[in-house]
Amino acid sequence: MLAKKVTAISWLATAVLLASATLANAQSSEVTFHKDIEPILQQSCQSCHRAGGGAPMSLISYEEVAPFAGLIEYKTGLRDRAGAMPPWYVEKDIGIQQFKNDPSLSDEQIAKISQWARSGAPKGDPADAPAPLDFDDSVKWTLGEPDLVVRTEDFFMEGGRPDWWGDIARVPTGLEEDRYVKSVEIVEVNDVPAAGNGRDTVGGRYIFHHMIWRTEVHDENGNAIEDTTVSWPVHEVGRNPDIFDPRAGRLLRANSVFATDSVHMHSNGRDTTGHLEIGFTFHPKGYEPEFKPARIGLGNGVDISIAGGEKDQELHAYAVLHEPTKIITFEPHLHAPGERMCLEAIWGYTVETLSCVGYDHNWVRGYPYADDYAPLLPAGTILHIAGYMNNTSTNPNVPDSRNWQGSGNRSVTNMFIDLGIRVTLTEEQFFEEMEKRRQTLNLGPNDHVIGCPLCLAPLVAPISDEDTESDTATSGAE
Repeated sequence: MLAKKVTAISWLATAVLLASATLANAQSSEVTFHKDIEPILQQSCQSCHRAGGGAPMSLISYEEVAPFAGLIEYKTGLRDRAGAMPPWYVEKDIGIQQFKNDPSLSDEQIAKISQWARSGAPKGDPADAPAPLDFDDSVKWTLGEPDLVVRTEDFFMEGGRPDWWGDIARVPTGLEEDRYVKSVEIVEVNDVPAAGNGRDTVGGRYIFHHMIWRTEVHDENGNAIEDTTVSWPVHEVGRNPDIFDPRAGRLLRANSVFATDSVHMHSNGRDTTGHLEIGFTFHPKGYEPEFKPARIGLGNGVDISIAGGEKDQELHAYAVLHEPTKIITFEPHLHAPGERMCLEAIWGYTVETLSCVGYDHNWVRGYPYADDYAPLLPAGTILHIAGYMNNTSTNPNVPDSRNWQGSGNRSVTNMFIDLGIRVTLTEEQFFEEMEKRRQTLNLGPNDHVIGCPLCLAPLVAPISDEDTESDTATSGAE
């Protein structure tokens, strides 16, 4: 009897221990706001989703976030398609994955958000919360306060006005000496309240869809002096800053003037007055660039035909590189039907996808490759872009999917261009860049480097000094 009693007590103790362990495991695996979700929001959301930010709701406190748990799960789950948050659309399963200023979420973070939303959005222990971020609403620049800011004149866009394009007034930069530019950032400043209306149309709260612009020095008659014009990256709605290659700063001349004859404005659904502010950040005085900008047209702005009521329609364009080239950014420019674009490099028998990204006409993104992963392509490489169009009712940006669509400047017509930044290299610079990459990434003969078809050549088929001397002697004898 005593033995049975001892056994029963032993069994009860074991059960209690097992239950305690199960409860501890359940508690440790529980996803809570303060421990798991708040750090994600700080990393990728709160810079816009806060009081004074540009987004429609604040995502700071638990009380602010919890009512939107389902919406946050949905938006982050879109990952790389129009409407996804944060607005960064690189497809994670193909191509180069290393970029500058990448705000995207990992698969693990997206899974945590989903688990949190589906388990009732538990708050958790406030002691687990990270320290709150301190925001300075007087600073509007992603890359920090610029060295020089140029402001365009105000433009008034009526709420129901059709698209407009043309030129806006020229503005002196006020710069008194030549300076090389490290980065340029353009922000639209308008009178749409941060939590106001006007977000249900293409372009969201903005009225500037895009602007092709330049700087130039004028003579006494207001005409551009020959060889003083400098082209700058196209500004587009919701666009992130442009960071030039560290060895390819772009020149902003003394006494230059901002100029454009191609601004595309569109209504955001309400009467709006707005302007652009252009922020330049300079290299130190004495800096001189080593690489030259590449003049490559990649895309098709004219020969576009998109049928009504069809999705997955493809557009293709090609360009041959006549010099060794480094790709600094990939920047798809489509219009409302555009869903994604892929960039491919073809060299010899090598055909390789460099990047595929989704497209959202409300948030046009440029994707700057990390310095050690920017494609290094030899002369003779063929760049290929493929665009995928959805002209059906499933695309919320298309006002009437029954219509055929061709090329044009309006948001309801189309463009198909890669506006990314590229630079050309000399043969010597090209080989230096590849050698630097081999050393920095500690590459071996069996590694694979996306976007650098010759990076591993010396490791796979090394050429000895004797072979080089023999080739030189043979060449001299001939």
